[in-house]
Amino acid sequence: MDEVEVRELRYFIAVAEELNFTRAAERLGMAQPPLSIAIAKLERKLGVALLERSSRRVTLTPAGATLLEQGRLAVEGVGAAVARARRRGAEPDQLTVAVKAGGGTDLLRRIARRCAQDPVAPDLKLLFDYPGGAAAAVCSGAADVAILRTPFAQRGLDSETLLVEPRVAVLPADHRLAGRRALRRADLAGEPMPRWAGQADPAADAYWRGTDTPPSPGPALATTGAAGPPDGPEIRGMQQLLDVVALGQAVAFVPASIARRHDCAELAFVPVTDLSPSEVVAAWPEASRSRAVAGFVRAAAEAAAERPDRAAAFA
Repeated sequence: MDEVEVRELRYFIAVAEELNFTRAAERLGMAQPPLSIAIAKLERKLGVALLERSSRRVTLTPAGATLLEQGRLAVEGVGAAVARARRRGAEPDQLTVAVKAGGGTDLLRRIARRCAQDPVAPDLKLLFDYPGGAAAAVCSGAADVAILRTPFAQRGLDSETLLVEPRVAVLPADHRLAGRRALRRADLAGEPMPRWAGQADPAADAYWRGTDTPPSPGPALATTGAAGPPDGPEIRGMQQLLDVVALGQAVAFVPASIARRHDCAELAFVPVTDLSPSEVVAAWPEASRSRAVAGFVRAAAEAAAERPDRAAAFA
């Protein structure tokens, strides 16, 4: 069997995602007939049908669905390998760390101090707010390692938990429950929750809405109905989330560190006893054998362990 080329996988992925040869050709910037010929050639190479074609629609066969899933990983892996090689050639003594701007810096400072004490450790370069998030920066090859909060898309990544902290409800200061010492998720049934722009991960959506699995044995939240809590305004960052809550347009669940960093008269932060915690992790490519990455993760774990009470240092 002839080797499959990355170009052929890209062609197939476009068709498989669009399920339309015309739209896929436009997306690829090519004419439709050569695209159809390329897909047919790929099917002959593999000896299996990837697509079911009719005059009305295109659908994936089981083999096609498998190739779409695995082909995405392969194409992403090739792109990441090229990006890492280019970075290493241009910056041989740097380790790029993806983080989110606006978070606390105490943990990052402590990690940097520990890395600086190692004479063979590379210089650290911080990459802020990569499109798609810190995990995407590592998967694409734009960064070697990331410091981020769960949940995130873990496909293709290994990770180590650095810090764990509880989450709390953030309410308008004049909310009927703002004076409570503690809440359960059911107490906020029916309250609108902000919607994160571009959020396509069901696990992340459930986490932010508080409908994910509770941290201890017990039933999952069901009091808001199958559809979950009502949608509040769309937001793109933590400050927008807090502003939306302060204006009385929604309530939300946030890491406890947010309460300590953003305490103000317009907001009330109340513990929630049956809410999953927030974790800060280091994440890196699962196939990585880099000593520099391993040294950074070790320094990060040590820095977090020396001040576990400072989970507030990274939000």
